[in-house]
Amino acid sequence: MAFSGADLDRLTHEVVSAWRAGSERDWSVRAGTLEWNCTETADHAVDVVLAPAFFLASRKQDAYPGFGVFSLGPTATPAALIEALETASRILGAVVAAAPSDARAVIWRRPQVETRGPEDFVPGGALELVLHAHDVCRGLGVPFVPSVDLCDRLRRHTQSWPMWHLPYAWQPLAMTGDPWTDLLVASGRNAD
Repeated sequence: MAFSGADLDRLTHEVVSAWRAGSERDWSVRAGTLEWNCTETADHAVDVVLAPAFFLASRKQDAYPGFGVFSLGPTATPAALIEALETASRILGAVVAAAPSDARAVIWRRPQVETRGPEDFVPGGALELVLHAHDVCRGLGVPFVPSVDLCDRLRRHTQSWPMWHLPYAWQPLAMTGDPWTDLLVASGRNAD
């Protein structure tokens, strides 16, 4: 039931299709309930898909790599953001596929620094991507409902991860109904 590189490819395609459908709309509007606008949120989504590739490739086990955030900047066009997302997704998939199964690297720092193997870096990027894709599409007024099987594998793969169990962050991840709704609700997003 692991969320795979092939799943990331499919999810990226679904996100790209939705963003292309809204490419002529105003990306300076707020992205859903976030403080960021759609351009800033899409730019962040590219970064959080690319970042796990850097983390795993670094093999650092005490902290994130010492280099900065990837950003296209506030004037990035929808076309540039879409191209960057497709590229970042391919890079993440390639880094994970090339990593030996015993490789370890920091995957997150909260509530404490934790290392994981390659199998967790794709779903880490995918979880950020699917939630921020939702934010962008909400802001643009573009429908976005990712495939049920992708959401179910992502939900199952990440159900024990700490972000779902921190009292000051997200809510516990339910496994009760529609996987997409469960992911949205647990991340504090409106499922409507």
